[in-house]
Amino acid sequence: MPAPTSQAQLSSPFPAPTAAERVAAFPADLEGMDMRAHMDDNPLVAVFRGDRLEYGDGDALGWDLRAGIGRNLDKLWLRSEGERRDGRLEHARTELSWSHATGPWWDRTIGLRHDAGSGGAARDWAAIGVQGLAPYKFEFEATGYVGTAGRLAARVEGEYEILLTNRLILQPKLEANFYSRDDEDNRLGKGLSDASFGLRLRYEFSPRFAPYVGHVWTRRFGDTADLVEAAGHEAGEHGWVAGVRFWF
Repeated sequence: MPAPTSQAQLSSPFPAPTAAERVAAFPADLEGMDMRAHMDDNPLVAVFRGDRLEYGDGDALGWDLRAGIGRNLDKLWLRSEGERRDGRLEHARTELSWSHATGPWWDRTIGLRHDAGSGGAARDWAAIGVQGLAPYKFEFEATGYVGTAGRLAARVEGEYEILLTNRLILQPKLEANFYSRDDEDNRLGKGLSDASFGLRLRYEFSPRFAPYVGHVWTRRFGDTADLVEAAGHEAGEHGWVAGVRFWF
C-alpha cells in the first residue's frame, strides 16, 4: 500500500502572487477593452417595412408601407397605404405618428393623417390610438381621428398568423372604417363605412422577404354603399392578389 502524501508534497512549487501582481493581472481600467463601454441596451434603430405590396384584379396596385426610427420605448413612424387602379390614384392615406410603449405588448400612438384620392376632397386628421399584440397573438390596431369641422372617424385592424410550416404562413386580416357624418365628396357615409377581409398565403424565403398570393373581399355599408352605387360602382368587390412582404 503506497504511503500517504505529505502536506509538503501537495504544496505548489511557485510562490504565492503578491497584491501588486494581482492588480497587474486583473486591472480595473482595461484601456478601452471593457465591452460594457461598447454595449447599448437602448440603441437607435431604423426600419423600412412593406406589409403589403401587391397587384390585383382590374390592374390594381395596392401598398401598405412603413418607415420607423427610434429606441426601445419611443419611435417615429411614417405610414403610407393606398391603391392605384387603371393608372389613377383611387385612394391614399398617409400618417405620421409617434408611438410610446406602455408595456411589453402595447404602444400608444399620436399623430397626423392625410387622405387623398381621385374625385374627392383631401382631408386632414389628428390621430390617437393603440396598437399591439392582443391575447392569442392577434396583432391589433385601433385609431380615432378628429378632422376639420368636427368630423370624427375611427379605424380598426386585426390580423393573425397561422404557421402551416416553418416557412409557409397563412395570414387572415380584417380592417374596418367608421365615420361620424356623411362625406359626399369622398363617397363616405356615417357609421360603419366599409370593411375588408383578406386571406394571404406567403412563403418566407427569409424573415425579410416573403412573396404571397391571396384573396380579398371588400364591402361598403349603409350610406357609403348608396353613394358608391350612385357613382356607378359596386358596393361589394373581391379578387385575387399577388405580392411581396419585406423589411430591412
